[in-house]
Amino acid sequence: MKIRRPRLPRTRAGQRRLVQAVMAGCVLALLPSTWLCVSTADRLRTIADVPHTEVAVVFGAGLWDGEPSPYLAHRLDAAVTLYRAGRIEVVLVTGDNSREDYDEPDAMRAYLTKHGVPDARIVSDYAGFDTWDSCVRAKKIFGVDRAVLVSQGFHIRRAVALCEAAGIDSYGVGVAAEHDVTWYYGGAREVFAAGKAGLDAVFRPDPRFLGPEEPGVARALAAQR
Repeated sequence: MKIRRPRLPRTRAGQRRLVQAVMAGCVLALLPSTWLCVSTADRLRTIADVPHTEVAVVFGAGLWDGEPSPYLAHRLDAAVTLYRAGRIEVVLVTGDNSREDYDEPDAMRAYLTKHGVPDARIVSDYAGFDTWDSCVRAKKIFGVDRAVLVSQGFHIRRAVALCEAAGIDSYGVGVAAEHDVTWYYGGAREVFAAGKAGLDAVFRPDPRFLGPEEPGVARALAAQR
């Protein structure tokens, strides 16, 4: 069976229409990324200039042999620095615990306590299966109204935009990372993830698992005072 190769238009009008279609497709594909850049332009900060905010949200980024991956460790290190500087009071760690042998939040908690953040100042969200789920659950389950979000630079704009859409007044701290294969993969993935983020922001679906409200953040803040 022969597979026919696509033929390019032979007429100038046909070629012009093809170029226009390709250009339109590229514009449409990049619209969500443009939206992320524009909508979050004034919400990004550094560790040094982020305003004091009671809660920081750290998003999961994978485990290696049960320990935080290098990318996740960088996020947690930034949260430790924010806590030591007095810019945050409580850390909400949100990640995947869909299997018994994979527990991002507990690994994140262990890392934070090892580096000096008191256990009582850490709250775990075990159903942060993606960024939208984490943002919605932070608002609806943990009662977070304002937060500093911590993630890598290629992800932080999407995190801020989605948390804003979920009703959280958010500032984003982008953590620097080595430009390795993972970084390039993450950056390329964000182009496609931006499209889903746009749909989530418009339609605001329920997260995969919602569940009852949890007072962990309120308790940690009350104990702080």
